[in-house]
Amino acid sequence: MFTANRIDLDSLCSALVYAYMRTHTPPHTLHIPLSNLPRDDLALRTEMSAVLKHAGLTLKDLLTLSELPDLKPEETHWLLVDHNSLTGPLRKFSDQVTGCVDHHADENVVSKDANPRVIEPCGSCMSLVVDETRKIWEEISNQDPEDSDAATENDKLTRLALAPIISDTINLTAKEKVREKDLKAVEFLEGRIHDKSFNRNTYFDEISAVKEDISDLSFRDILRKDYKEWDGSGLKLGISCVVQDFDYLVDKAGDTEPLIDAFEDWAKERELDVASIMTTSHPNGEFQRHLLVWGVTDQGREAVDRFMRDGDKLKLETWKEGELDHHGHKRFAWKQKELAASRKQVAPLLREALKKS
Repeated sequence: MFTANRIDLDSLCSALVYAYMRTHTPPHTLHIPLSNLPRDDLALRTEMSAVLKHAGLTLKDLLTLSELPDLKPEETHWLLVDHNSLTGPLRKFSDQVTGCVDHHADENVVSKDANPRVIEPCGSCMSLVVDETRKIWEEISNQDPEDSDAATENDKLTRLALAPIISDTINLTAKEKVREKDLKAVEFLEGRIHDKSFNRNTYFDEISAVKEDISDLSFRDILRKDYKEWDGSGLKLGISCVVQDFDYLVDKAGDTEPLIDAFEDWAKERELDVASIMTTSHPNGEFQRHLLVWGVTDQGREAVDRFMRDGDKLKLETWKEGELDHHGHKRFAWKQKELAASRKQVAPLLREALKKS
């Protein structure tokens, strides 16, 4: 079992739940949820600690890349969750991928014969996992007496599944992201919670408060906390998703230049051709997205030019009269009015621009 490139709450919970369901049903083949990040990076995922606590787990219970032994590809089988293409040093296992459940754009790498092969848009990958395992879930949970220990364990699993769905869809209020399977998954899961004191809104508020608190993180940690990287066509793209807007980041840095310097240091550390920051925030209760794209190398700057020519669909408006822009360096910051476009939609646009180099 494998999670997404640079793990997030959706990736982790989807892998844990799916591994549990596949392992506890015939033929009871052991599925191991693997967190695709180094052990040290788990400490940045404070929201994961909060959610795992509800399931009686801690970060120490997770298997990460740091514990992954040197495996022979032919001795492994991989089921991808929350992504559909192995990258980097793990690309050598691509021929061993036997299944996939993902809500990102199909990269046509996973075999059409893979089982399962579920790749479709959805607010949360977990919603697809719940849909895929619904019958299994019913068989397991329907065996639980109302006051049994099994019912308590079922509630833990249910909370684990609910967390990424309500987090990714802003508790089902992000109309541009929510799909029918998200709604059905939440309804199904809530109906299986035995604890009468459980309140979904309270649970969402708890997760959000922890997730959005980045006050104690360095800028390097902020940029790598939710970071994904692609290296197609000989060029490297990196996108950092941040849960506070540019106003917050500039204020935290004290000015625009320290923020830019920190971002430049990160881009150099990762040896990026194009570096990007995507933010989500809720000033005065209004959901907003900001986007910054920077062509770090000569080829990267050419790619940014192409991205801007094809970027109308994102409805980009210059942020704060260009305070973070540098036209010569091809660095631009925008307020993104197309709120439906998350990293799942923006990354393919940037990657396509890189491919044309």
